[in-house]
Amino acid sequence: MSRPSPALPLLAGLVLFAGCPAPSEASPMPATPAGQARGFTAQDLVMLDRVSAPQFSPDGRRILYSLRRTDWDKDRGIGSLMLTDPASGPGRPLTPEGMSVAAGSWSPDGRHVYFLSTRSGSMQLWRIAAEGGEPEQVSDYPLSVESYRLSPDGRAVALSFEVFPRCETLACTAEELEARAADKRTGVLYERIFVRHWDTWKDGRQSQLFLARFDEAGKLAGEPQHLSRGIDGDVPGKPFGDASDYVFSPDGKQVVFSVRIAGRSEPWSTNFDLFQVPVDGSAAPRNLTPDNPGTDTNPVFSKDGRTLYWRAMKRGGFEADRFALMAMDLASGTTREIAADWDRSFDALVLGDDGRHVYTSTLDTGTHPLFEIDLETGAVRKVVQGGNIGGFDIHGDRVVFTRDTLDRPADLYLSAIRARIAERRLTHYNAERLADVRMGAYEQFSFKGWNDETVYGYVVKPWDYQPGRKAPVAFLIHGGPQGSFHDQWHYRWNAQTYAGMGFAVVMIDFHGSTGYGQAFTDSISRDWGGKPLVDLKKGWAAALAKYDFLDGNRACALGGSYGGYMVNWIAGNWNEPWKCLVSHAGVFDLRSMAYSTEELWFTEWENGGVPWEVREAIEKHNPVNFVERWRVPMLVIHGQKDYRVLVEQGLATFTALQRQGIPSEFLYFPDENHWVLRPHNSVLWHETVNRWLKTHTAQ
Repeated sequence: MSRPSPALPLLAGLVLFAGCPAPSEASPMPATPAGQARGFTAQDLVMLDRVSAPQFSPDGRRILYSLRRTDWDKDRGIGSLMLTDPASGPGRPLTPEGMSVAAGSWSPDGRHVYFLSTRSGSMQLWRIAAEGGEPEQVSDYPLSVESYRLSPDGRAVALSFEVFPRCETLACTAEELEARAADKRTGVLYERIFVRHWDTWKDGRQSQLFLARFDEAGKLAGEPQHLSRGIDGDVPGKPFGDASDYVFSPDGKQVVFSVRIAGRSEPWSTNFDLFQVPVDGSAAPRNLTPDNPGTDTNPVFSKDGRTLYWRAMKRGGFEADRFALMAMDLASGTTREIAADWDRSFDALVLGDDGRHVYTSTLDTGTHPLFEIDLETGAVRKVVQGGNIGGFDIHGDRVVFTRDTLDRPADLYLSAIRARIAERRLTHYNAERLADVRMGAYEQFSFKGWNDETVYGYVVKPWDYQPGRKAPVAFLIHGGPQGSFHDQWHYRWNAQTYAGMGFAVVMIDFHGSTGYGQAFTDSISRDWGGKPLVDLKKGWAAALAKYDFLDGNRACALGGSYGGYMVNWIAGNWNEPWKCLVSHAGVFDLRSMAYSTEELWFTEWENGGVPWEVREAIEKHNPVNFVERWRVPMLVIHGQKDYRVLVEQGLATFTALQRQGIPSEFLYFPDENHWVLRPHNSVLWHETVNRWLKTHTAQ
């Protein structure tokens, strides 16, 4: 990207990227002659086709899946639905080109596919014949539909809307929003905290669950029935909840949903409970899990409707606790845990057609396989492995799933659960775009970390690796902190974008990472700068000893969120190896973070209590206390709409650097949150980071 010369100040150091033409603004395609091998680029990354959410048709003959493509000119992704028949050939588009859609699902009879779209101006429910044709809009509400789930017989649908709790109708909420928009006064009065969440200021609305019925023409008419009336909370939960938060019973007479009661404690509570409500409105919602202080979510009924399965965390206030698999006999209320001795955390649940097994994909030692769990005995068996198994569905003995790896974006695959049938790859998206791209080869390694416990990591070679030649290194530090840089294709922190510019990549799953047992995950709490730093140091030393192509004298460390915190911590406690640092959305001052973030349960669990009672614990590993030791050049990045780690944390980091005369830059996004999501901004992010790394690792 072209930039003003450092010798020519622009508005006292302000660089306006929006006003500077850049090659990426003219075209998202890398300028490389056809047929010539090249590395992977950020332009490649944002333009890739993204495959997700495969679903068998009710008869198992066809597979529906989602495809997201990037509209570069409009700076956004466009979702579509695809159909494939594995027995007869490649898939075909189901929804019209240019119509952005989301959340596709089969009708129970397999004749139609339903989905959400803003084609009519607001998000509404649509359907299209499975054989193709013109889509038809089936809802026309005054509010956008946030999520939906069809009833088992296909005659009704559960829908969620954002409404003002005092309103009796959807129109009431729409009218109130119009009145507020017309009001010249902009002040908002709040009576309790949690005034904003993730990237949105709250306006008093809550997501609530409703029921609507289809008429003879297949349309939704009239005012929907309010199923979650009287529930002070969001259904689905925010900011990332979806239709997996609620489910119909097999006979369609009941709905079970997950919700966290708001009240005054919402900012420091992780206590989601399961509520059951009859769809005929004969009773109010009833709490099924009042005794569990942690999260209860993802309800799934048995085939006969007598048993309810769900995922549960047992420790209130801890968002990274192990998700256990629970079962409740609905007649007696008796509850039991299934596979209690399996030291992994259950992810999304899919019930097998035989009713005797449930399937889940979850992190396991740096990979993300698919597992089968026997509901009676709790026996666990790995069904599909290799890379990152994403969305999946089961029909009979067959499983359809997406798989991605550190060197390949997701495609669709078909395999068998028990039959000895070779796995088949069903799609080959991005093959043409990546035909000339040579990815960096990678491998997992292990070493003795803190307390001599085994810790794992990955090393990625530069795309143009040559034996005997050393490469500069990007040392990536994952966020969470309870997360993992595993064998996965990542759309924000993608190792191949660094390998593609000639860097090697090292990534360590330090203590606190997920997929290595709950005790390993727990170990980071109240010790953010302790065990993880030991692991990073030992992992760096182990990688240098094992891989002779790593140039330890030309290395930069970079990370986001907790990874940004660790970069700030490294700046004052382990800055010797690094030529430069990159801190994205990083915590600078743990104390101010504890008072300013929205999800207080996170900081209170990680610090061991409220900030005025655990001052010593907070200050022990607080980056702000070691600023005088900083010396390494740092690029700081932050988004204005980041309410998890406020932009002031990034500004404070930049101030500390600038005031000490340490070479530094601040990349600011006024319209991004904790992540950078817009395609043009993503390319700008990568171009800025890549330039920074290249500048400071040049010979």
